Amino acid sequence: MVTAIVLIQTRHGHANEVAEALAGFPQVAEVYSVGGTYDVIAIVRVRHNEDVAQMVTERMVNVSGIERTETLIAFKAYSRHDLENVFSLGLDD
Repeated sequence: MVTAIVLIQTRHGHANEVAEALAGFPQVAEVYSVGGTYDVIAIVRVRHNEDVAQMVTERMVNVSGIERTETLIAFKAYSRHDLENVFSLGLDD
């Protein structure tokens, strides 16, 4: 599984509509509106690197309101959150 973090700058006032559109793509696991240099961050999870390229250059390019993207490919996950979810499957708190 390939995880990519896509940093997105939107046209002024379009962050919400861009985030909602991206959340509708099955390849997009999570979408965040953020403050700072970027307006929206999308977490993309796909099988192959080529699928990331297709998502960003063929699908995201058609989302109205996106001005610029920067894509980061994750090499390794260090999050305890993900590990805790795996080990707690089927257990009730």
